[in-house]
Amino acid sequence: MNLKELSRHLELSQSTVSRALNGYQDVSEETRQRVRDAAKRFGYAPNANAHRLATGQSGAIGIVFPSGGEPLLDPLFTDFLSGLTDRAARAEVDILVGAAIDDEEACYRRLARKKSVDAIVLSSPLVEDRRLAMLDKLGLPHVVHGRTGAPPAGAFLDIDNEGAFRRATDLLLDLGHRRVGLVNGDLRQTFAVHRAAGWRQALAARGLAAPPSLEGSDVMTDEAGYRLTRGMLDGDAAPTAILCSSIFLAMGCCRAIRDRGLAIGADISVIAHDDGLNSVRPEAHHPALTTTYSSIRRAGSRVAELAMDVIAGKPVADCQEVWPVDLIFRDSTRPPRGA
Repeated sequence: MNLKELSRHLELSQSTVSRALNGYQDVSEETRQRVRDAAKRFGYAPNANAHRLATGQSGAIGIVFPSGGEPLLDPLFTDFLSGLTDRAARAEVDILVGAAIDDEEACYRRLARKKSVDAIVLSSPLVEDRRLAMLDKLGLPHVVHGRTGAPPAGAFLDIDNEGAFRRATDLLLDLGHRRVGLVNGDLRQTFAVHRAAGWRQALAARGLAAPPSLEGSDVMTDEAGYRLTRGMLDGDAAPTAILCSSIFLAMGCCRAIRDRGLAIGADISVIAHDDGLNSVRPEAHHPALTTTYSSIRRAGSRVAELAMDVIAGKPVADCQEVWPVDLIFRDSTRPPRGA
C-alpha cells in the first residue's frame, strides 16, 4: 500500500497522513493514532528516498559535541540524548550525533554542505555564543536547549533557572538561614548566570549581601563540589546552608561537609538541582536531598518535537518555551542550629 491508497482508505489528505506519521503537533493525537494503526495494519512504510526527493529533507536532526570531552560518559548528556532519540524514533526521524574534531564551525559547515540534517540541536549554550549566528549564516534551522545571554530570536527550550534558585534560597531564608552559599556551574553558561541571579535576588530582598566567599563556580563534578565547599567552610563566616547546581556538585559538597565532622541537615542544609537522572537519585542519599527538579530526559523529548516543528515551518514564537521548576523538600534542609 502506498501513501495515496492509505490516504484514500482513511479519507484524509496525503499531507495529513504524512504529518500524522511524522508526529506533527498540528494533527490531533486521535488522528495520529488512527493513521499509525492503519499504517501498521496494512504494512505501510514511507519511502525514505521518495520523501527526500520530494521535500529536499534528509529526515535527520543533528547534534554536535566538542571532541575534547567525553559526553557519552556524561549522564546529563546521555539522558538528554535518550529523550531526544526516543521521541525522534517514534516520528521515524534519525538523530545524527557528530563530533567536532578540531573546529566546531567546520563540522556545521560540513553538515550544511552535505545537507545531512534538517535541523540542529544546540546544547550547553554560552552567554555569548557565536554558534547561533553561524548556524543562521549557514541556513541551518536550530533549536537551543537553554538560552544565550541575548534575547532569543529562534526556537529554544529552557527551564526557569533564575526562579528556581530564587525559590530555593527563599526556602532556606524562611527557615532562618542567613549565610547561604552557592556552589554553581560554569559562569560562561547561561543557566549558571541565571541561577546566581536568583540566589542574589532572594538575598537582596531580605537585605542580605551575597559575599564572594560564599559563591563558587566550576565544572559540575563531585571533585569541584568538594573543593568549592571546602573553600567556603574554611572561611571566616562559613555558610549554614548551600545551594548546588547539580547532583554531582552536591555529592562533593556533602562529602566535604562530612569530612569536617558536620551533619547534613542538622549542621548545614543542602539543596541540589536534580535533572531526574536514573543513575543518581536524590531520595537515595542520606539524608534525602531537597532539590529543584526538572527532567532532562523529558527536555530531550520536547526538544525533538520542537525541532520537528521548526522543520515543518511552525512560527518561531510557538517554539520558545521556559518550563517551571519543581521544589521538592526533603531531610537535607532544616532550620539552622539555635534558630
